[in-house]
Amino acid sequence: MRAITVRDRAEGIGGLTMTDMPYPHAAENDVIVRVHAAGFTPGELDWPATWTDRAGRDRTPSIPGHELSGTVVELGYGTTGLTVGQRVFGLTDWARNGSLAEYTAVEARNLAPLPADIDHIVAAALPISGLTAWQGLFDHARLTAGQTVLVHGAAGGVGSIAVQLAREVGARVIATGRADDRDVAIGLGAQSFLDLAADDLRDAGGVDVVFDVIGGEILDRSTELVRPGGTLVTIAAPPKVQPTDGRALFFVVEPDRARLADLVQRVRTRRLNPLVGAVRPLCDTAPAFARERRVPGKTIIQVTDLEGIEWPR
Repeated sequence: MRAITVRDRAEGIGGLTMTDMPYPHAAENDVIVRVHAAGFTPGELDWPATWTDRAGRDRTPSIPGHELSGTVVELGYGTTGLTVGQRVFGLTDWARNGSLAEYTAVEARNLAPLPADIDHIVAAALPISGLTAWQGLFDHARLTAGQTVLVHGAAGGVGSIAVQLAREVGARVIATGRADDRDVAIGLGAQSFLDLAADDLRDAGGVDVVFDVIGGEILDRSTELVRPGGTLVTIAAPPKVQPTDGRALFFVVEPDRARLADLVQRVRTRRLNPLVGAVRPLCDTAPAFARERRVPGKTIIQVTDLEGIEWPR
């Protein structure tokens, strides 16, 4: 099968190459998915799990990408709940080969059924961004109606979904980003926007929740915005300081089949719109990694658009 692989951490994005790889093995409780569309996180080439397995052993050449939408073509021993030919979407394990390949092995529990009326491109933009936004806002920050939330990077894959979910629950949303992100953020439902390059974050006033995807100086400066009893959540790095009379925490998204099913139903009913910024072919993965941060929304890799294929034996 064709796959994007990387062998040397020092090469970074330049080391991403198209490679012929063996068809994956379906372990117990796995399924093999024919990948139609895949998502990636630009920073994943810096993750230890990209290079080693859970026991710390080298696992290169590694296939990156951890979001996918596709079709089940094989069931591993003991796998239940999914069937061959079923459309699915979800997450691959951080420490196993990922979704930037024609086929990948995934734990069945990390996948949810994909309704026939949802396109694979849209579905591939939902797993990490949707689960991260939900878990950050509601599982960790406990956002409720009437509260104010500041969403950094509001035009990105995670931030754009966070804005929509926060508005739906009845929160007031202050969005941040680059100047040319303003119209996107306001269009998604944010009531106000701060340009990170020109505006003072303190103009946001006190907020109940800060949702950070940027880290660095922006994360450090955001702690002073949290009201007493409020929460800052970040996916960028563990916070160096805690807000006065509040809390700040770092989290890593976790698979959740039930929540994926809920999120895709929101897409079906037009209550949620995953923002797809660009769609590129598998052979264009390395340039897509390099350009992703400049494109609003989520960049998706279209691996194949074939629905009626013959499964390998």
